[in-house]
Amino acid sequence: MKVTSSEIVISAVKPEQYPEGDLPEIALAGRSNVGKSSFINKMINRKSLARTSSKPGKTQTLNFYIINEALHFVDVPGYGYAKVSKSERDAWGRMIETYLTGRRQLAAVVQLVDLRHPPSKDDILMYGFIKHYDLPVIIVATKADKIPKGKWQKHLKVIKEDLQVEKGDKLVLFSSETGLGKDEAWNEIHMAIEAHGQQSEA
Repeated sequence: MKVTSSEIVISAVKPEQYPEGDLPEIALAGRSNVGKSSFINKMINRKSLARTSSKPGKTQTLNFYIINEALHFVDVPGYGYAKVSKSERDAWGRMIETYLTGRRQLAAVVQLVDLRHPPSKDDILMYGFIKHYDLPVIIVATKADKIPKGKWQKHLKVIKEDLQVEKGDKLVLFSSETGLGKDEAWNEIHMAIEAHGQQSEA
């Protein structure tokens, strides 16, 4: 997809702050420092629209980005970051749950996992949550450039087994450094938006 415009619309914490209108939305979920901001920037050909940080746990709001005036990326707070207080984590959890379970514009969740490591307990819980609520999911394995190509399949197998990825759920190998997987990720997003549009009409 050729991205000609992209900007942040709002950082929201409650439903009344979400953007109005019917544009389809793609939520981006993943543990802190999995590379969500780098994923967003690579997908939209921008260097720093989504701010990357060396401090995990920096995103504390739902950040809505509008792409080509046609869809929203919604960056949700990273999970699994230990240095955040339990009450703060609980508040984020409720905020994310409210958004994911109640937003009719949501077309799919992109769950990002780090290819280099087996999925964390939080990754497994997140995938289970997405499946429990019957939300379409695209799993993106980030940081592929950090692993020799010959070992990719071995690492993907671990992710599939640990998450117990269901048949039909797509797993995309991705690198924000090289652009690997960018076209495939856009393709999956377009298909999810199309399916969501058909569902809404039905």
